[in-house]
This record gives sequence, C-alpha cells and structure tokens, in this order.
Amino acid sequence: MTDLRWDEVREFFDPDLMGALPNLFVPDATVEDWQTVLDLVRTRGWQWQYSQGDTVLPLPTAAEVLARPPEAETVSLRVWPAPGVLAIFRLISETEIDFDVNLRELQGQKGVDTLCDFLRAIGSELGKPVLMTPEGGSQEHPVLGFDPVVSKVILLGDPAPN
Repeated sequence: MTDLRWDEVREFFDPDLMGALPNLFVPDATVEDWQTVLDLVRTRGWQWQYSQGDTVLPLPTAAEVLARPPEAETVSLRVWPAPGVLAIFRLISETEIDFDVNLRELQGQKGVDTLCDFLRAIGSELGKPVLMTPEGGSQEHPVLGFDPVVSKVILLGDPAPN
C-alpha cells in the first residue's frame, strides 16, 4: 500500500533542503507510549541495538530508562525497520517520542514506502500522529506524518512549485 508518491514528496526527502536527519516525533507521549514502541520493536522482529554511552545493553523497560538521572550517560535505541535503513530513538523525554532517520537511505519510491510503513506501524500501535519536520525545524510546521484518523501517512506541507 502506497501512502505517498515519490513525485509528490521528493522535495521532502531532499537532504539538502530538509537536512539529512529530519526530526520525527510523537507529541503528547507517555511512558506507556514509549513502552509500546519498545514492545513494537521486539514484536516486529526489526533489528535493534540499545546503548548507554558506548555500552550495548539489553533493552530495558521504558520506565527504567526514563527514570534515569539527568546526568546519566546518553541512551539511544537504533532500529533497522528495513535493511539499510536506520532510525535512532532518543529516550530523553516522557512526553515526546523523538527519533531520526537518514534521508539519504530513503530515496525513491522504495524509500518513501519504507518510511510510510515505519510511521504507520508506530502510529497505528499508539493511535497517535507521527510527524516529520525539517532537521532543526519547528514542530509547529510538520511536512508529513501518520494521521491516525485516516490510518495513513499524509502530506502536511506544500512542496515548492517546480
């Protein structure tokens, strides 16, 4: 199932315009939402690696990670939803699920479909939007995202005319 067509969204997948690592996020998240994402990573069979600083560790519960003191080493969860495609989750805030993808890994229709499938999996499991903004961009202006009402990824910004 194709949510978006490459010709319609090519500009939003351009690393020079969007930044190589656009911001992806689920607003208004909870610890339970984080746990749902961690469980989804396990049940989907996606490859993953959880690390604290430079140390690779077993995946803890969301409550354990988010209860860590602010001065603790940085943690990240690397997830490969498809071969050659990496998403890096930053487990920092209880109220927002935040992650990056590299647009250079998501070129062409296959890349668009891979990102849409990943966002749809997360958003459907949570019943919440999963939004994308340009790297360093304002969260008030997402360019695309999973809409739980229509259960697909939709265009939210207008591409510049060609």
